[in-house]
Amino acid sequence: MTTAQSAPPPSMRLRELAFGAACAAAVRAAARLGVADALGDSPMAVEDLAAAVKTEPRPLRRLLRALSCYGVFAEAPDGTFAHTDVSRLLREDDPNSLRAITLWCTEPWTWDAWPLLDEAVRTGRNVVEGLYGKEFFPYLNEDAPESADIFNRAMTTSSVQSARDVAEFLDLTGSSSVADIGGGQGHVVASLLDKYPSMHGALLDLPRVVENAVPRLLAGGDLAGRARVVPGDVRDSVPVKADVYIIKNILEWDDESTARALRNVRAAGGPGTRVVVIENLVDDSPSMRFSTAMDLLLLLNVGGAKHTTQSMVDRLTEAGLVIDDISPVNPYLHAFDCHVPG
Repeated sequence: MTTAQSAPPPSMRLRELAFGAACAAAVRAAARLGVADALGDSPMAVEDLAAAVKTEPRPLRRLLRALSCYGVFAEAPDGTFAHTDVSRLLREDDPNSLRAITLWCTEPWTWDAWPLLDEAVRTGRNVVEGLYGKEFFPYLNEDAPESADIFNRAMTTSSVQSARDVAEFLDLTGSSSVADIGGGQGHVVASLLDKYPSMHGALLDLPRVVENAVPRLLAGGDLAGRARVVPGDVRDSVPVKADVYIIKNILEWDDESTARALRNVRAAGGPGTRVVVIENLVDDSPSMRFSTAMDLLLLLNVGGAKHTTQSMVDRLTEAGLVIDDISPVNPYLHAFDCHVPG
């Protein structure tokens, strides 16, 4: 029986870290094969599981044994395998599924980019343009449509899950309108409109993004009468007036782009406006391993960066915002609650 291991000695820990790609590849393989979906509530023999996912039994056992070392699936003394709380998150039908996000973090382009991390650290620039001859998102949409689809599904999954936490966290009592700036498909604003039945909301994001906004916000949707969907780029302008502006997980560009975005929000709202910036942080967070890994991936693909608490404070104050509070939304998001001074 193989189980998650206790802390190894330093020499073995470094060996394990050097083989970290094997763990990522194993999780990706399980997600692509649909192993978690095929495994039900009862333990299964590898032979039966292999027949269900159309693989050879012996290599599937090797894959599952490797994953069980990390708590992804569990091997019983009789050689059968069962779900763990972690492996259930690879199921498509799990309400907290991370399957799409798992695939996104292990897409083919990542295996091209990670070996060049030393180059990105030396230069401070992304490596994707050197690899593919174009910026990351044009490459994704023009040359890697399957990865682009995975990206969209992963962002949707992440938005749906975090929107619930954001809506529960935010107290917008006394406000009549809210604008989600760079809000993707609008899951956060939809959740807030559900929470506050008299509130009006706006969603601003790039045209190709908002054209896929959640149907509830569009014509014919149950929130359409209180929602406005606006195509645009926050770095150019913010043609939306609201009592509260929410900016979630988009301030990861270069400093000038971030400064322009914040100035545009401040100008649109005017004195007294509340601005809530929600970000992953690479310090003071229980999700440091995840957030620092995402920070390095941002360096590789777009030359961006996640923030520390202080770097976020610096960007907000330099943009002329007054910070009233900094609080955790959940284990991986922090909210910077600000206002535009009078």
